[in-house]
Amino acid sequence: MPFLLVLGLAAFASAFSMRAVDPMLNILAADLKVTMQDVALLAGAFTFPYATMQLLFGPIGDAVGKVRLVRFNLVMLSVGLAVSALVPGHWELLASRVFSGAFAGGIIPVVLATVGDRVPFDRRPLALSRVLLALVLGQLVGSAAAGFIAEYAGWRPVFWTAFAVAVLAAVAAMVGLKEEQAPQRLSFGTSLARYGTVLRNPLSIRVYAVVAVEGALSFGAFPLVAPLMVEHALGDAVEAGLVIAAFAVGGAFYSFAVPVLVRRLGLRGMVGIGAALLGVLFIGAAVQSHLSVVVALFAAGGFAFYMIHNVLQILATELAPEARGSAVSLFASAFFVGQAVGAVALAHLAAVTGAAAVFAISGVGMIGLAYPARRLVPRR
Repeated sequence: MPFLLVLGLAAFASAFSMRAVDPMLNILAADLKVTMQDVALLAGAFTFPYATMQLLFGPIGDAVGKVRLVRFNLVMLSVGLAVSALVPGHWELLASRVFSGAFAGGIIPVVLATVGDRVPFDRRPLALSRVLLALVLGQLVGSAAAGFIAEYAGWRPVFWTAFAVAVLAAVAAMVGLKEEQAPQRLSFGTSLARYGTVLRNPLSIRVYAVVAVEGALSFGAFPLVAPLMVEHALGDAVEAGLVIAAFAVGGAFYSFAVPVLVRRLGLRGMVGIGAALLGVLFIGAAVQSHLSVVVALFAAGGFAFYMIHNVLQILATELAPEARGSAVSLFASAFFVGQAVGAVALAHLAAVTGAAAVFAISGVGMIGLAYPARRLVPRR
């Protein structure tokens, strides 16, 4: 399915731009002369608008066409990343991250909804796993490249690199993506009203609640990877980039293991085992003081995370097939709101307890999430 390659590149660009900041928070704090708590806001500055704007972009995609929306948002993301590379200070960078996050929010959920439109349900786990591979590769390259580039060239070249990736994805979408379905030409108000259709499914609120908690406890802790490295005397930005990249490598391995996992564990087993395993691995990373072990734990953690998250994505695409853009947008919005709230809350908690304690707390929370997550999946 060639269209998956272009959709994957769009997902790659979005993930690259999001994860680029995480490994270099210490460098940004020193260069911009702000506190660690202030610079941690840069993570929320991207993910809050990323999450909230998805509530608008889902209906917009249904009304004007999903491919057209992906193209537009890739162009606007490119603009935001270029501005991020040019700003003079912390508050201007904060504003540019808000702008970038707002338009990046119209990429991933619309890509997922497009897959839902074009791929039958029985083939959807594999198709979504291929898009997921591009997503985690974006996280892998974004976090690893950001750590190295920021360490040796400064933080501005990181944003220029993300800008180049977004421009490439925009060009690919304009050349290689075509609308296969005519836009529904709904009024925007009618499109927004379709959220009522989604929420009438009693499973919807439960899926969105679980994915919000998952986002807060997992990706919400990522800005604390660099402080964790410093706390354990393992390094700083470069090492944090390697650790976050290892998480993405685990996700990449997961994407190839999907057929076997579905056959052996079923969706219920995947989601429950994935949540519990990620919790155990986070606790292990909190108490380890060897870089190679922490890298291995995060690699296994990436595999475990996508065991739960991919199943939740599949459920989201079937909550309301007649309003799939809205359903997936609500799903993605819940995940990234949880991630943004988690990043801010956990950063403040780390100022009191330390980063290692925060990872341990997040791990316990993920173990507790395993049971309600497993109950979301019907037995048949």
